[in-house]
Amino acid sequence: MKVRTLDGNTFAQMVLSGANHLTNNAKMIDALNVFPVPDGDTGTNMNLSMTSGANEVKSVNADQVTDVAQALAKGLLMGARGNSGVILSQLFRGFAKGIEGKKSLTPKDFAKGLDVGVKTAYKAVIKPVEGTILTVAKDTANKSIEIAESTDDMIVFMEGVLKASRTSLKRTPDLLPVLKEVGVVDSGGQGLVTIYEGFLASLKGEELPTTSESSIDIHDMVNAEHHKLAQDFMNTEDIEFGYCTEIMVKFEDDKLKDNPYNEEEFRSELSEIGDSLLVVSDDEIIKVHVHVEEPGQVLNLGQRFGSFLNIKVENMREQHTSIVGDKPKTSKKTKEKSEFGIVSVAMGEGLKELLESLGATVVIQGGQTMNPSTKDITDAINEANAKNIIVLPNNKNIIMAAEQAAELAEENVVVVPTKTIPQGMSALLAFHPEAELDENKQNMIEASKQVKTGQITYAVRDTQIDGMTIENGNFMGLADGKIKVNDKDKLTVIKQLLSEMIEEDDEIITILQGEDGSEQEVKEIESYINDTFEELELEVHKGNQPIYSYIFSIE
Repeated sequence: MKVRTLDGNTFAQMVLSGANHLTNNAKMIDALNVFPVPDGDTGTNMNLSMTSGANEVKSVNADQVTDVAQALAKGLLMGARGNSGVILSQLFRGFAKGIEGKKSLTPKDFAKGLDVGVKTAYKAVIKPVEGTILTVAKDTANKSIEIAESTDDMIVFMEGVLKASRTSLKRTPDLLPVLKEVGVVDSGGQGLVTIYEGFLASLKGEELPTTSESSIDIHDMVNAEHHKLAQDFMNTEDIEFGYCTEIMVKFEDDKLKDNPYNEEEFRSELSEIGDSLLVVSDDEIIKVHVHVEEPGQVLNLGQRFGSFLNIKVENMREQHTSIVGDKPKTSKKTKEKSEFGIVSVAMGEGLKELLESLGATVVIQGGQTMNPSTKDITDAINEANAKNIIVLPNNKNIIMAAEQAAELAEENVVVVPTKTIPQGMSALLAFHPEAELDENKQNMIEASKQVKTGQITYAVRDTQIDGMTIENGNFMGLADGKIKVNDKDKLTVIKQLLSEMIEEDDEIITILQGEDGSEQEVKEIESYINDTFEELELEVHKGNQPIYSYIFSIE
């Protein structure tokens, strides 16, 4: 079978196949991750990033390949996580630019897209490191141009692309000494090869292999001891920049008037305060990944251009220590207190991860039906190990215990009386590491007041309240704690609640899916919001919280 051109539908299926293959191999790729610091999440980051891109592709009309490529680039940009995810997003962002306007692709078109993708990705990285995903992408793109000159068959072309990527992957240990010492290939490069394997399988109409074929010869070599060995090549105290910092900023016109955005100048500013820098942007947002010693500097620089959509700060020294074992110099007993710590309360692993990504130092498992004690909160305050502590109860029934714990604590502790998870999220986004404790408290209180919280739960008994008759088992919709609607049908309650809560000047709605929520329900909710409130920006997170099938944050 000979395929001369690649149409939009075929390319869309290739993208979905590549994403699925990456999902199946994410854990294996995680195990390969040994550079530059221990995080072990390259496979996870690339998988989540590619899945975001694939989901965007599913929602677009796939008649023209340029539309599919642009959808993939958009989804990747918004979902990009970590170095590997951001680089992957830039590779396909450039690919989309390289084939812009094309209804279908020839091998030469595809090769041009790969080449522009590499140039875009290298431009986004201030100090490119060879022996990584960048090298695999570059070698593959260069070879693809040669292959495209010798064949007009897309299958033959993609077979050559995959072969070139595997060849490049195998030589990454020769370019990056730490890989050779451990006996593995680069994890990001492995992820890219895995995607290309999915592309080719789809194009040929073949079933995906259960594992990435390029990983078979090295998979058995990867184990915990190898991973530990890789980290032992550096001492914790040798990590120059200790905080992996990621921000996503949404442009705001009023701020851009005073601070016009220039990507090259912004990248240059950040390069002076850290390393492992990535800066990517489009017409709406900026995404930054950088390793620095003072994360607050990154926040200050980014906030000049707009408002934060996401903030993530991780202590890489602590990550490193957890891999190689505690050393006296970094033991908890002698560890210097940080300036600020934030203790937050949430129930559900998804909510815990979300709050941590927004800056919470310690998240206590608790909430409705499981209120943490004063001791629980006091223990969390001690665990935060900071001179100044902010506590976010995120539930009205936890505020008093939090205030009592604050009185007992030796540190400077204040309570921001948040009553819901959305209020806690909003408060976290308002935190500024350069501000004083009292100033942060006031700013976070004000921010928490700007968000509206909707909750979907169920009745456990018959009752009448506020003139409303509620039957046992009915679903109820609460707006900021007040029951507004109830019905036997959950979606009916959701639609009525959102219709009552959403106002004309609202801009963003975040859906937190609970344990009792389902993917099908989420799709129906998304469809209702998109059809009814066209200007509203929508985000969905799996909170995995009990009691509440869904929590809505509206601002």
